[in-house]
Amino acid sequence: MTIKTTTYRHSLLTALLDPAEASAYLNAALDDSAEAFLKALKNVAQARQISKVAKEAGIQRETLYRSFSEQGNPTLETLSSVLSALGMKLSVTPSESASAVGLTSAAK
Repeated sequence: MTIKTTTYRHSLLTALLDPAEASAYLNAALDDSAEAFLKALKNVAQARQISKVAKEAGIQRETLYRSFSEQGNPTLETLSSVLSALGMKLSVTPSESASAVGLTSAAK
């Protein structure tokens, strides 16, 4: 009797089809490093078919691959358009350390 197994990559890409899972994955990668975030964003785009994501983002597929390669350095506009094509957006919040130090009260 043979047991069917799936590869880690296949399981990951299947899981990343869920928007909540993809969002948690991207946030965890962003907490780690910029490089991890770019790789994670590429994985989410691959899960949703790179060519479709590129078309919805209004950029060429090759540009998308180049932007999220190890040497890539995507612009904020590219990041924003890709995230939008994936049904997500960038968000900025105060860090926990800024709140703890009282930096948020400096504007009062």
